Parts: sequence; C-alpha cells; structure tokens
Amino acid sequence: MDMARLAMEERSDLAAFLESLSPEQWESPTLCAGWRVRDVVAHVISYDGLGFRDVLSRFVRGRFRPDRINDLALAEYRDHGPEEVLALLKARLRPRGLTTAFGGMIALVDCVIHHQDIRRPLGLPRSVPEERLRPALRGALGAPVIRGFSRTRGLRLVATDLDWSLGRGPVVRGPAETLLMAIAGRRGVVAELSGPGQPVLARRIGG
Repeated sequence: MDMARLAMEERSDLAAFLESLSPEQWESPTLCAGWRVRDVVAHVISYDGLGFRDVLSRFVRGRFRPDRINDLALAEYRDHGPEEVLALLKARLRPRGLTTAFGGMIALVDCVIHHQDIRRPLGLPRSVPEERLRPALRGALGAPVIRGFSRTRGLRLVATDLDWSLGRGPVVRGPAETLLMAIAGRRGVVAELSGPGQPVLARRIGG
C-alpha cells in the first residue's frame, strides 16, 4: 500500500475543504484543546522538510514532551494568516522529512485524525475513504505519541461500517471513524460507540 500517495490524497482533500471555510471558521475551536482550525493546519505541515538535526533540536528544546514540542512548532506559524497556512499546505501535499517515516504512515494518520478534529466541531462530517481509514486505524494503534495501544488495551474494537476488528476482551463497536478518534483520545466521541467495553474506554479517555 502506497502510504505516501494516500497521505497526499488526504492532504489534498483537506486543502480543498479548507478553501470553503469562512474567516470565522478558520478561528473556530477544534477537538485539539486550545487549537483553532488554523493551528491544526499549521501543525499538520510543521514537521515537513525538517532534517534529523532540526527534529532532534525541537525535541530537546521541548524536553521530549509532545505538547511542548508541538507548541514550539506552532510558534513558528503564529504570524501566518489562514491564506498563508493554506498556501503552505498546498505546497506540501507530498509528505517530506519526518512525516515520511514508515512509508508515509505518520503523515497519513496525522492528517486523517486532524482533518476530523476540524470537521467535527464545525458540524461538517464526511465519509473517510476506506483505503485511508484502514491503515490510519492500524497506525494510530501503533504510534507511541498517540498512545492508542494503552488506551485500548484489553478491549476488542469492532467497526460496524466496514470489515475491521482488532484486539481481545470486552467489545467496543461503532463506526470506524469514531473508533479512530477514540483511539486518538478525543473526548466526546465515545458516546457514539457501544458495547460492554465502551465504559472502560470512556474512563480511559476521560469522557
């Protein structure tokens, strides 16, 4: 599976969607606490093109804490308006640098999740293409920074809208996109899931 191609297609879809947003929507909150739409978009591209030394320097300055590291990255885009951020996204549709790791899996998982982080609060849902959703589920469960494995440990996840399941234990079932967002620890989505394992997952996410 060509992860780089899938990531590029996902970024292209995100860019097309962003072109339809009003200035007010660009300033709207997302599922990422404290981040506006423009912040999430800047984050998506903030690691592209960085060399190994640049990435290491950012990690050291951020004390290897994801929240601090991401804050440092976003600081570089603080003065960029929506048009500038969108132009950068369009110029970086093909992943580069750190995001190309694991064949482009990092770029794909990151963009699929953050695309939904933007859409859900705006009330503008979409159907995520299955060929992107399946690897995103697998990648989110294995990504250390997402901590999806520990969040879903001892549970069996079952998608109700495609042939996908994983894990052992009490079942948590629901749409694959909702499962992905729950794996990523997004609050407020667990209510869309069901099954005996749902309360366990809800407690781990924190609501």
